[in-house]
Amino acid sequence: MSRILTVDDSKAIRMIVSKQVAELGFEVDEAEDGIQGLAKLEELTYDLVVLDVTMPNLDGPGMLAKMREAGNKTPVLMLTSESKKSIMVDVMKAGIEDYILKPFKPEELKAKVLKVLKLSGPVGSPVSSGGGGVTASSNTAASLGRVDPTGKQFIDILVIDDMENVHKKLKTLVPAHVTVGSAMSAAAALSMCREKVFRVVFLDTDIPDVNSAALMNQLRTLQQHAAFLALALRTPNDVQKEQQALGFDDVIFKPFDKDSIDDFLIRYFNDQELVVAEENLVKIGSFTGKEDRIEKYFARVTKLLEENIEKLAAACFDEVIVDLTNSPIKSDRTPRLVLDIKKEASKRGIEVKLVAGAEVSVLLKKFDETAKLVICPSVHEARRAA
Repeated sequence: MSRILTVDDSKAIRMIVSKQVAELGFEVDEAEDGIQGLAKLEELTYDLVVLDVTMPNLDGPGMLAKMREAGNKTPVLMLTSESKKSIMVDVMKAGIEDYILKPFKPEELKAKVLKVLKLSGPVGSPVSSGGGGVTASSNTAASLGRVDPTGKQFIDILVIDDMENVHKKLKTLVPAHVTVGSAMSAAAALSMCREKVFRVVFLDTDIPDVNSAALMNQLRTLQQHAAFLALALRTPNDVQKEQQALGFDDVIFKPFDKDSIDDFLIRYFNDQELVVAEENLVKIGSFTGKEDRIEKYFARVTKLLEENIEKLAAACFDEVIVDLTNSPIKSDRTPRLVLDIKKEASKRGIEVKLVAGAEVSVLLKKFDETAKLVICPSVHEARRAA
């Protein structure tokens, strides 16, 4: 099985690349910059490196040069933005197989990877949706054939609960493409976690004769990259604080309500598309939920933007370009979002430029706090303004 290394300082981009590569059936490792990437290459042999151009510490061209100087001829697929496209001329001479412009579509990335590896399609074959405690609707049978970097079957959610209805209820609340597995005992859960890979594990806190916290710690050794969420009943106590103290990442309360499940889906399945960072450009994804969920959309976007601005400051960027093109326009919420961005950036010593249409520009000029912000009609213009 092919092993691929993705090297990018943007966690969002690494997640996207890893997800698409894993869906092709390949092993995948990650590194945050060229120095970490070179260290990975010393430890393991890779069939392909997906390498970003601009990174702190050691950038893509620098890592590529050191690879070739050391005699490492691993094929390289370079990721770059339109503004850095001119770099490709020199990089091509240094020896890369191909490059792809960011932002890219998942299908485009997969096609490039397969082309470089000289393959015609994904490795592995779909498995039946009828066994192994895995369920999904018939139109997602192909997704059940996904394999993770180790070659094991990849499933989105594992529900560990001794009551069968819990698993059935969750299935009705998640989208059809989200695969769900179930285990009704500790032994079954351990067996499944040895055989398969999960993104999120739901573990009931009240299974007869089972210490849920101890079981969670056992399962973590088998599912090191999974998030573990406690399934608990609502009580007057601070259940979330109690379960997090035991080591759980979060709590989902029973009985389920759609709002909490929607929040869970946004956090664990949609965040990588909600805010995507590319160098100092941060793009906000579109809102696809019901209108009554718009406030939670903006709250989540605000939090993710704050995290990205902090990372930009750590990487010594003195400017952030925020692309609002796909964000919904709300007369009250859009100015508040922009003001939150401005405050966070100012706190970090970073200048803000916005990419937005005329409607947003007119709206922001109504408020003293946002009236003087630089607003450009395109990312290209925003970069030129720098």
